[in-house]
Amino acid sequence: MIAKPAWDVVVVGGGPAGLSAAHAAATAGARTIVLERAEHPRYKTCGGGLLGSSLALAAPLVDVPGRDSIESITFTRDGRRSFTRHASGRPLLTMVRRDEFDLAWSKAAAAAGATVRQNSQVRAIDQDGDAATVTLAGGEQVTGRVVIGADGSAGITSRYVGITLDQQDLGLEVELAATEDDRRRWRGRVLLDWGPFPGSYGWVFPKDDELTVGVIMAKGNGTETKRYLGTFVQRLGLSSREVVRDSGHLTRCRKPDSPLRRGRVMVAGDAAGLLEPWTREGISYALRSGAWAGAAAAGGDLGAYERRVASELEPEMAAGRRLLGAFSRHPAVAHLAMGTPLGWRAFETFCRGDLSMARVLERRGVRAILSLFRS
Repeated sequence: MIAKPAWDVVVVGGGPAGLSAAHAAATAGARTIVLERAEHPRYKTCGGGLLGSSLALAAPLVDVPGRDSIESITFTRDGRRSFTRHASGRPLLTMVRRDEFDLAWSKAAAAAGATVRQNSQVRAIDQDGDAATVTLAGGEQVTGRVVIGADGSAGITSRYVGITLDQQDLGLEVELAATEDDRRRWRGRVLLDWGPFPGSYGWVFPKDDELTVGVIMAKGNGTETKRYLGTFVQRLGLSSREVVRDSGHLTRCRKPDSPLRRGRVMVAGDAAGLLEPWTREGISYALRSGAWAGAAAAGGDLGAYERRVASELEPEMAAGRRLLGAFSRHPAVAHLAMGTPLGWRAFETFCRGDLSMARVLERRGVRAILSLFRS
């Protein structure tokens, strides 16, 4: 029999999903603890581009440590056919470093009343009808009424709940030291390159004294992914820059019928396989799903979380799958579409968070553009 819970909510993982869950639960009055396996601030492989929807969620709760505000995007097709589009009005994206962003959320969760415990690796999970217990690497047990797993797509909570995957991609990234010329060249601007392999793309994200340069494509093409990154950096004229960090990660996207909960154990963010399939953007999904999970756990209606994901995030993911399929078949058409006023307005609206991906695809003009992908 599991011991009487010392906590109402136990959160496994101290990234955006876990910390937004902890903030929501603690704000609602739940006794909340976060178990983070590393120690903030810690580096995470991530492009670090906050959509408008992410900024709208984060800004009222944390002091967002923005490194740049993006007002223009340069598009290329495998390094060629370059053009740049500019925002009309509000910025498109806010650039952050994940170590700084996650630290800000950690402080906010603690200020809301949550206990944030670091260097705490979870090794096992168990539950009965009244509580759930996680066992740490040293053997200590932590018990709560509800456990929220936010320890990433390869974490123990994802396996425990039984997440099934629809899509896996490999992202490779380098953080390059930016020269003064680099800062002037890239300030306020990102680059998106539609890559040479189906569904692949590359990016340059400026973050003050560093440039984040990365590429992503389907898992199973490691050699090609590495070659694409090397060629991409060379074409950008950045081969001579100091490499501050060199890392990679897998993004994993859930199947539509994959579970989100097993009894008293819920999963959010990457642990639930929640991300946008086309761009592989995950921070907005992490912040939203985490906050919903935390509120549901504190309120005692765990099914409310599942319903919220089904009604709000699943339609967005379905739209992303549709776009990824079209983009994979016809990347040249996607590139041309971004050069049209209609295509750019749709993408701009999505970046700012004014409309979800699903709502963007409902627009008549966007549907007309998508019809080109079927021709």
